[in-house]
Amino acid sequence: MTAAPPRVQESKGTTAMQLGLVGLGKMGFNMRERLRGAGHEVIGFDPRPEVTDVASLSGLAAALSAPRVVWVMVPSGPITRQTITELAEVLEAGDLVIDGGNSRFTEDGPHAELLSAKGIGYLDCGVSGGVWGLENGYGLMVGGADADVARAMPIFDALRPDGERADGFVHAGPVGAGHYAKMIHNGIEYGLMHAYAEGYELLAAEDLVTDVHGVLRAWTKGTVVRSWLLDLLVKALAEDPEFAEISGYTQDSGEGRWTVEEAINHAVPAPVISAALFARFASRQADSPAMKAVSALRNQFGGHAVQRISESGQP
Repeated sequence: MTAAPPRVQESKGTTAMQLGLVGLGKMGFNMRERLRGAGHEVIGFDPRPEVTDVASLSGLAAALSAPRVVWVMVPSGPITRQTITELAEVLEAGDLVIDGGNSRFTEDGPHAELLSAKGIGYLDCGVSGGVWGLENGYGLMVGGADADVARAMPIFDALRPDGERADGFVHAGPVGAGHYAKMIHNGIEYGLMHAYAEGYELLAAEDLVTDVHGVLRAWTKGTVVRSWLLDLLVKALAEDPEFAEISGYTQDSGEGRWTVEEAINHAVPAPVISAALFARFASRQADSPAMKAVSALRNQFGGHAVQRISESGQP
């Protein structure tokens, strides 16, 4: 078990705190570094012995001084539920748990109730920033009680972007509001990414445009479509022109689906986010059953030619 050296960053003048951090994956590991660099004491637990500071959740609880604050940064769903259930058994009244993963907002109420029965507080925190958060800071969307948010504010201040005018933090509302805000954030992200992707494909399809990468790079300064996502698209093209090494198969981590479900629940039209989500589904089909049906129907009603699969399996 090893602890990485702290990263030095500009101090925000906040009170140093002690924090337990469960989950030292790509984001959790970098969050530990950023917090240590800001002067906070972070004790991390992860099943991987090469990155963890303690051997178990009970060992984490024993290493922290009461009242404890423990941040959970593990995959959403069963792993988060199991972790919070185990923490409820090893923590004490007066402690505080923060779920910083991408849990669905509907799970926050049950988590809060489970911990509240033991006198333990709960905050949900949507975190955006990915692997770049170590240097740039993280966008934080928090749900929970005012007193719990105030208690953890030195941690939030250290994680969000630096600078006197930096924002990157919101107390969005009661328990569940933080993860709800992050869900909508990720739904918007789906739409933005797909709009840039469609623009890239149109540029690449036109022979008049001889420098697609240059056009996208030109858009990164001064235009109304400039953004960090566009910067990353330009960077990706510089590393792999024409994306020759990348498959079009695209996963979704759940937030886009949940956003579309919420749009239906609230009768809010969300055609862009919905289309971006369905485009990801289409990317996983080597041959679309729906388009086969369309082709068959065109042949039936209009006698239009269809492209048939030969015995060899090739069109």
